[in-house]
Amino acid sequence: MRSMTGRIAGTVIVAALIFYAGYAALFIAPDEKTMHEIQRIFYFHLPSWMTCFTAFSIAFIANVAYITTRQPKWDWLGVAGAEVGVACCTIGLITGPLWARPVWGIWWTWDARLTTTFILWLLYVAYLLLRGLLEEPERKATLSAIFGIFAFLDVPLVYMSNRLWRTQHPQPVIFGGENSGLAPTMKLVLLLCVIAGFGVMILVLIDRYRLEQLRFEFEELRHEVESRSSDAQFMREKGRS
Repeated sequence: MRSMTGRIAGTVIVAALIFYAGYAALFIAPDEKTMHEIQRIFYFHLPSWMTCFTAFSIAFIANVAYITTRQPKWDWLGVAGAEVGVACCTIGLITGPLWARPVWGIWWTWDARLTTTFILWLLYVAYLLLRGLLEEPERKATLSAIFGIFAFLDVPLVYMSNRLWRTQHPQPVIFGGENSGLAPTMKLVLLLCVIAGFGVMILVLIDRYRLEQLRFEFEELRHEVESRSSDAQFMREKGRS
C-alpha cells in the first residue's frame, strides 16, 4: 500500500513538473535574438539527449554487471535502460529536424553528429530486436549484454562529434568554452526541463524494470508447470504399461 501511495505521489509530482516546465519553456524563457520562437524547442531537445545518454549508460553498467555476475536483475535493468534510451533518442531525433528546418533550411544532413546519432538509435533498436529473436533466457541475456556493451561505444562518439569534427550542428552551448553559455533565466528554465525529463525517465525505468522482473518470474513458473506436467504424463504412461 505504501509503495502504491509513493508511486502515485511521485507520478503527480513529475506530472506537475512536466506541465510547469512546458509552460516555462514556452512563456517564461526569454526570446532568443537570432532564432526567436523556434529556439524554444531547445528546452525539450537537450533534456531528451541528456536522459537518452543517462539511460544508455545505465544499460551499459547493467550489461557489464550481468556479464560478470550472471544475476537476472542486471539483465532486467539492461533492457529497461535500453528501451527508455531508445524512446528518449527518438524524441531527440524528432525534435532535432523540427528545429533544424527553420534554422538551417534542411531537415537532415549526414554530418558527423547526426550520422553517429542515427547509428546509435539503430544499434539499440537492433539490441531490442535481438532480444525478441532469442527465447532461451540465459542465452538471450548473455548475447544482448555483449551487444549492448558494443552499442554503447557509440555514445561518447556522439557526444564528442561536434568537438572533434566540423559539423552542421552548432558547437556546445553548455561547457563549450569561451563565449558559450545561457542567459540566467534560460539556465533556470533549462534546469527545470532537465529535472522534469529525468523524473519521467526514472518513473518509466522503474516500471520497465518491474515489468521485466514479472516477465522473468512468469517464465520461471511456466517452465516449472510444464516440467511438472511432463513428469505427471510420464508417470501415467509408465503406470499404464
